[in-house]
Amino acid sequence: MNAPGPADRTDDPLIPNGAGAAALLAAGAGAFALGVLDVAADHAQGIKRGLSFYAPTGALSGTTTVAILIWILAWVLLNWRWRSRNIAIKAVTWVALALLGLGAILTFPPVVDLF
Repeated sequence: MNAPGPADRTDDPLIPNGAGAAALLAAGAGAFALGVLDVAADHAQGIKRGLSFYAPTGALSGTTTVAILIWILAWVLLNWRWRSRNIAIKAVTWVALALLGLGAILTFPPVVDLF
């Protein structure tokens, strides 16, 4: 028989999953932001002009830049709040997947044309 080792101890505290949950939810938020900004740029000329950071690419340059900034900001803020906590990862995963799915749907041209 083997002697119980450190991996067999049951009284060890759980490793916090907050940092991982923050990364997951921030990715969903960034994807959703990209979809919303894409729809907004397609339907409002003022937003389209405001998001045109680089003329040859048009509003795509600002749309992706702002979506990345939202993703990074969400990641930093959520990580700061959750880094030492255990978060309900299943709920966070479902919310992140829903946001990712909505973001993908909002960038699909036939769906964008419905708005």
